[in-house]
Amino acid sequence: MNPRAALRPLIAGTTWQRGVFLLLGGVLAVPYGVLAVTFAQLFGSPEVPWPLVFVLLVPATVIAVVPVFLRGSRALEIAAVRGLLGVDLPEPVPGRRLDRETRLRAALWIGLHLLSGGLVVAALFSAVPLALGFILAQTGVDVGITEQDGFGPLDGRDTGWLSVAGVLVLIGLGYAVAGLGALAASMAPTLLGPAPAERIAALEVRAAGLAERNRLARELHDSVGHALTVATLQAGAAREVLDRDPEFVRRALSAIEETGRRAMDDLDHVLGLLRETDEPSAAGPQRTLVDLPQLVADTRATGQPVHSQVHGVLDALPPVVSREGYRIIQEGLTNAARHGRGPVTLRIDVPSDGLEIELVNDLPRPAPGDVAGPAGGRGLVGMRERVLLLGGGMTAGPSGDRWRVRVRLPIEAAG
Repeated sequence: MNPRAALRPLIAGTTWQRGVFLLLGGVLAVPYGVLAVTFAQLFGSPEVPWPLVFVLLVPATVIAVVPVFLRGSRALEIAAVRGLLGVDLPEPVPGRRLDRETRLRAALWIGLHLLSGGLVVAALFSAVPLALGFILAQTGVDVGITEQDGFGPLDGRDTGWLSVAGVLVLIGLGYAVAGLGALAASMAPTLLGPAPAERIAALEVRAAGLAERNRLARELHDSVGHALTVATLQAGAAREVLDRDPEFVRRALSAIEETGRRAMDDLDHVLGLLRETDEPSAAGPQRTLVDLPQLVADTRATGQPVHSQVHGVLDALPPVVSREGYRIIQEGLTNAARHGRGPVTLRIDVPSDGLEIELVNDLPRPAPGDVAGPAGGRGLVGMRERVLLLGGGMTAGPSGDRWRVRVRLPIEAAG
């Protein structure tokens, strides 16, 4: 057998970390040990009546047992197992009530942790002093080991085997700690692992997080994409009239500056939400249909005519419907500016049960071999995703020589 392999458990970092885990269990077991010794003495004392001992035993048992079944105790054990035993257990789902089977498994684990930790602490306080006494006895130090201890007269002739025994005791203690730590690491997934319901809850939390990130990605695409389209069209229009209409160029540059500033605010807002920290985003609230006049004005500033008709009160819409409606219109105007030609007609109706949006613009004249209309873009995909998330409906496609987008968002589903 390779000596280095045999000694590896004694010098491995995982053994020391697992030893700390067991020591924590021993420290937590001390109050339970004191409580047990106290009641053992009370039961053995003839001066204390047994009925009084039983009356004291009931609340003491409740106080000792209840913490073992708490959700927080299980969470602390999982954190200790992840950090000290090196077992990759999933984090508990916050706010979820544990079922009976999970609580029983966790209680059994905590009991085993306290028991194994108590054994390790007891071994340290008994075996280590004994081993050191054996080793020091060889040097002639009086450690109190006499003939009555059964080790023979320590006259300088019989102490060699004692030092060997002391070293073996320390080595055996190290292997015992390594073995208990490895056993705990192998049992942790069974006793602290998530139940099927908890796994499903964790998957739901993960799915919700992914859905939120997808929503933020759509926000970024729509906002920054619209800003870049507006800035590009304004810059192109300004270049065409650079020598003839300096005033228009100044207005275009001012609009480009303002559009870029708002795009940077949106970008900062989305990146702030995507950071995996607790720092809040510094950007302001997201835009809604209340900001529609500014959106239409920005689009018109690019030279793209927009005829807007609003029937109903936009302020009365739920925030989520108003926000998603704004982004849908923004993406529709962006697509019209990129791919269409001629004026855009925007109609918004706010009936009692939802929000209806219609965007119509002339189709471009396709070159030979091209497909007419913007039927395949990431923008339309994002619009459909927004509509489906709110339980609405959307149609988009050519209608004669025009491109028509119709969207309906129900208020009930959003609420």
